[in-house]
Amino acid sequence: MSELAARAGLVGVVTLWCALLWRARPALRQPHLRGLWVTVLAATTAITLFQPGIVTALTSAGVDVHTVSLVRNLVGVLSAGLVLLFVIDAGRSPRLRRWVAVGLTASLVSLLVLDLLPVDQSSAGPASVQRPASAAAAYWLILITAHLLGDAVALVVCWRYSLRTTERDLVWSLRLFAVGSVLALVFWSGYLCHLYGLAPGLLPWLSLVMAAHGFLRAASLLVPTATALARSATALRTTWRLWPLWRDLVTAVPHVALASPRRTRLHEVLWPRYPLALQAHRQTIETYDALLTLQQYVQPDAYEKAHRHARRAGVRDDRLACAALAGAVGQARRAVLVGVPPSVPRPLPGVTHGSPQTLLGIARMWPAMTNALPCCRRTA
Repeated sequence: MSELAARAGLVGVVTLWCALLWRARPALRQPHLRGLWVTVLAATTAITLFQPGIVTALTSAGVDVHTVSLVRNLVGVLSAGLVLLFVIDAGRSPRLRRWVAVGLTASLVSLLVLDLLPVDQSSAGPASVQRPASAAAAYWLILITAHLLGDAVALVVCWRYSLRTTERDLVWSLRLFAVGSVLALVFWSGYLCHLYGLAPGLLPWLSLVMAAHGFLRAASLLVPTATALARSATALRTTWRLWPLWRDLVTAVPHVALASPRRTRLHEVLWPRYPLALQAHRQTIETYDALLTLQQYVQPDAYEKAHRHARRAGVRDDRLACAALAGAVGQARRAVLVGVPPSVPRPLPGVTHGSPQTLLGIARMWPAMTNALPCCRRTA
C-alpha cells in the first residue's frame, strides 16, 4: 500500500508541475488567472516536499530532513493563505483581505518561532519524513487549522460562484477546485488524527487522497486547455467529414471559395492553411454558399425523386432528408459542370436556414447519393 501511495503521489506531482508549466504563460499574462496559478504553485511545492521519494533525494543531496519539513509546512500554510486571498473578492472585501494577510503572516511567524523553541522530538521518530517539522501541539494546530480554514472557505466560495457564473470554463475550474478542497479537508482531518496516534496506519491512504487532490488541482488549471483541445477536435472532425462535399461543390462553384481545395483531405487537415476552427468555419460557410448558388440548377421534383430513391435504397428514416438533399444537390452540381443554364432558384428544404449539422448530414450521404439522379442535358 505504501508503495502504491508513493507512486500515485509522484504521478500526481509530475502532473501538477506539467500543468503549471503548460499554463504559466497565459496565466501570468491574465490577472484573473494569475491568482489561481500562484495558489496551485504553492500547493504543488508543498505536495512535492511531502513525497518520501523527493525527501529522500533531497537528504541524499545533503539537505536536512527537518529543513525539508519546515519548508513544506511554511509553503503549505502560505498556499492556504493564498487560497483565501484567491477566493475573496478584492473589490468587495479589501478589509477582509487585509485580515487574511495579517493572519497569514502571524501563522508563518508563529510556526518559525515554535520551530525554534526546544521541544521533545522523540515522538516524531528519526524516519518521519512526512511529519511536521516540530512536535509541539501548538505547531500542529496552527499548521492544520490554517489548511482546514483555507480549504473550507475555498469549498464554499468556489461552489457558490460556480452556480452563479455562466462561463463554462470558469464553472468547471471552480468546481474542480472545490472538489479538490474537499479532498484536502479529508487529508488534513485524517493527518491530525494520524499525528495524535488515533489512526497510525492511515498515512498511505492519506497519501492517495493527496495525490487525487493534486490531480484535481491540475485539472482546475487545465480546463481552458481541455476546452481548446475539444474545440480543435470538433473543428478537425468537421473539416474531415465536410471535405468531400465541400471539394465537389466549390469545384463546381469556384467563386464561393477563398482558396481551391488541395489534392486530398489529409493535406487539408495535416497542413491547414488556417487555424483549425477557422478552417472548419470557412469550409462550412463556403459549402452553404455553394448550396445556395446550386439552387438555381435544381430540377423540379428533384428532392422528392431523391427521397424516393433513398427510401428504396434502404436509407434510415432519420437520414432520408439529408440523403434527398444530397441527391438533389448532386444532380444540380453535375448540371453546372455540363453547362446547363441557371433558372429560377428552387429552395431546398432545410438549406435556406441550414445548420452545420445539416451540412454534415448531407456530407455523410454524399458518396452514396451524389449520382443517384440522372444528369440533366444541356439544351441547345
